[in-house]
Amino acid sequence: MAHEQTILARLMAVVEERKRNPPQRSYTTTLFSGGVAKIGAKITEEAAEVVEAAAEAGQPGREHLIREAADLVYHLLVMLAHRDVRLPEVEAELARRLGISGLDEKAARKESSDDS
Repeated sequence: MAHEQTILARLMAVVEERKRNPPQRSYTTTLFSGGVAKIGAKITEEAAEVVEAAAEAGQPGREHLIREAADLVYHLLVMLAHRDVRLPEVEAELARRLGISGLDEKAARKESSDDS
């Protein structure tokens, strides 16, 4: 059985390809050309929309949340590609944290930054 890429990996591959070969008429290209400031502003906007949608009741609210979450994930992938961060690097970081209490992980990060 052939290994199928997840939709996130497939989308990341498209985003990375758009960075390498930017199509003239591409929303992703306009984001890349705006750099961290433009991409970051979109991430901030989309994150706020996720929170707003999460507060909406019923199935319509749930469906709105899914759409907004997809928008947020897409913009996050663009930021990662802009900074040449590969999806497997993020997956490895999540795997490293799996099974570690979030409070313990945050404390360990604080201790390591205090040691610097």
